Amino acid sequence: MPAEHNPWPAPSLLPQRPRRPYLAPFSSLLHQVPSMSDLQAPLRPKRKKILVDYLVQFRWIVVIFVVLPVSCFIYFKLFLGDVKSAMKSEKRRQKEHEANVKKVVNRLKQRDPNKDGLVCTARKPYIAVGMRNVDYKRVRHFEVDLSAFRNIIEVDKERMVAKVEPLVNMGQITRYTVPMNLALAVVAELDDLTVGGLINGYGIEGSSHIYGLFSDTVVAMEVVLADGRVVRCTKDNEYSDLFYGIPWSQGTLGLLVSAEIKLIPIKEYMRLTYSPYRGTLKELAQAYADSFAPRDGDPSKVPDFVEGMIYTPTEAVHMTGRYASKEEAKKKGNVINNVGWWFKPWFYQHAQTALKRGEFVEYIPTREYYHRHTRCLYWEGKLILPFGDQWWFRWLLGWMMPPKVSLLKATQGEAIRNYYHEMHVIQDLLVPLYKVGEALEYCHHEMEVYPIWLCPHRLFKLPVKTMVYPEPGFEHHHRQGDTSYAQMFTDIGVYYTPGPVFRGEEFNGAEAVRNLEEWLIQNHSFQPQYAVSELTEKNFWRMFDGSHYEHCRQKYGAVGTFMSVYYKSKKGKKTEKEVQDAESEILEPAYAEEA
Repeated sequence: MPAEHNPWPAPSLLPQRPRRPYLAPFSSLLHQVPSMSDLQAPLRPKRKKILVDYLVQFRWIVVIFVVLPVSCFIYFKLFLGDVKSAMKSEKRRQKEHEANVKKVVNRLKQRDPNKDGLVCTARKPYIAVGMRNVDYKRVRHFEVDLSAFRNIIEVDKERMVAKVEPLVNMGQITRYTVPMNLALAVVAELDDLTVGGLINGYGIEGSSHIYGLFSDTVVAMEVVLADGRVVRCTKDNEYSDLFYGIPWSQGTLGLLVSAEIKLIPIKEYMRLTYSPYRGTLKELAQAYADSFAPRDGDPSKVPDFVEGMIYTPTEAVHMTGRYASKEEAKKKGNVINNVGWWFKPWFYQHAQTALKRGEFVEYIPTREYYHRHTRCLYWEGKLILPFGDQWWFRWLLGWMMPPKVSLLKATQGEAIRNYYHEMHVIQDLLVPLYKVGEALEYCHHEMEVYPIWLCPHRLFKLPVKTMVYPEPGFEHHHRQGDTSYAQMFTDIGVYYTPGPVFRGEEFNGAEAVRNLEEWLIQNHSFQPQYAVSELTEKNFWRMFDGSHYEHCRQKYGAVGTFMSVYYKSKKGKKTEKEVQDAESEILEPAYAEEA
């Protein structure tokens, strides 16, 4: 990219009014709102309703009478298990961990490569929080049970490290560490997200503009390799290549059985400022960048947490948070908001009130802030239960929220699952900060999905080129948010029903995702693999760099034992022939040849 490249170019995909040099707060922009016609998306033919439309429309009946009650039972059972685990001594937990690791090693050694399929975990296909089909488990495979690995083994306050097993989830670990005024450096928002998924895949939170992605906060990993060896890998020991190879590998290099993760000191409350803005999508993107990446580079202006929500093509609320003590929060005149209570308005709707109220500040208990999106699953809860945000439902049944994503998937059936793939969007786009405005315009033009979630994260320049990596030479451009050692990216969360579907128009979800993926490839951006992907193998390795991943696959014997990351992530059912081809290493090399 040329050194003189303007990080916020004026040309756009859509007609624009003349740009203002700076987007002022909401109150001063009420008379400057661009008309909706400026952002008109293409008109599409009307679509006839079919049976599955009505199944989706009235799915709330199954959710109310089946999914929510069963979810409550499962949550309670898991909570009791977590309490029981916490009551054990760290020494006992470590012994149990070692015994469970031996079981995994013995199980792997039982596998006959000539008769048994490729290795994968025994977890049911619908259990994963991600939306992609886990169809690789629907054909012949060799299962290894990791269900016992859900203990917090140790919290080392001197090293500021938590040693945990892969099925420990975010709700469990914050329940354990927050009373100590400690937390993981990056705490993903939803309670059910597990450590193993966040390391093998990807994880992000409002603190990622400081600490990077979840995998960047890992200090060490304990991995069982294909041959049954158990190794501890760190960034500077003999297994450092494996340490850098595991993130984004989806468990295809080995079985993660524990991780040591960075802890940080925290305070009891989060002082959260809600700042409303109006303007064009590019102006909203610039205001978002200014909220956490000061143009003068002053580190004292960088908040502890950042989050943006774009509610319409012209309206957004950007939130910045700083840790605050109990004494500060309880000072006279300060507002404390316990957003975690079951009867409270859903967080994204509460934040939206800033568009009418103007900027305001409140104090939220830290753990409740971490999990602010859990109860309503961001805004997906509105589609699952259309009346779930109403005051009467929150008071009567809000304590049962949220439904477990695994149960929603288990009860949806093939027709509804395919409907969601075609008529619904759940995608995260990891985009360089200076391209966020362009990405928002593209998403509006192609999908019209609102609200949109914005969360910044650093992408570090590492000793090796991993599957995701900064733009070459980014450090020479000195763009907003970048440093000499990391490029600032943003996770653009696009989760909801597209505008054309709401209007009863035709919408080709597969085509929209394919076009989006091509835009990502052309703009050095990435698509997390939890989502439904339309990528071919060639395009998958155009988006991701496979050189280091393939090196680890060969060196640590993963080829022929674990399926490749593309094979595991690809859309659709896997045939027996594909399994055999994978075992025979007939799949294309795990990297794309450069043109």
